[in-house]
Amino acid sequence: MLTLQGKHIYLRALEPEDLDFIYTVENDESIWELSSTQTPYSRYLIKQYLENAHKDIYEVKQLRLLIANENHDSIGLIDLFDFDFKNKRAGIGILIYSKSDRQQGYGREALELLIKYTETYLNLHQLYCNISEDNKASLKLFESNGFIKIGLKKDWNFTDGSYNNEYFLQRISN
Repeated sequence: MLTLQGKHIYLRALEPEDLDFIYTVENDESIWELSSTQTPYSRYLIKQYLENAHKDIYEVKQLRLLIANENHDSIGLIDLFDFDFKNKRAGIGILIYSKSDRQQGYGREALELLIKYTETYLNLHQLYCNISEDNKASLKLFESNGFIKIGLKKDWNFTDGSYNNEYFLQRISN
């Protein structure tokens, strides 16, 4: 099992026991905007997803890891998506689920661990992410880890009856 250990959190591969946590996260309408989700997921579909979570990133072009705290509580998820081996790049997304766990440094530590993993084990040259213009905390997190705003996508997401802008950020390794 892949475990990336930090000081206060660790990242690990998904396990069947994570079904309830992932079901809760994926079906929380308050965060659907972050993942462009529009419909609920059934326990059956999430169970199938977990059964296939062992597949290699080179095959499925994505990697989802669970973020756990020192007490082994599930506090979030961090993803690599659109993995492109040829061009050595991938998208990255992160979610610290509970508001009480946000602004505690867990997201920063998880992001740093995943960046190090992508450079060391996947030999990626660049990472990118998409962040809503009004998500100041995420913008600060990614910019403090070397991501640069490359562009602003105008009226990109339609949420709660209005269009919202989204930044495209990129981090290029040396």
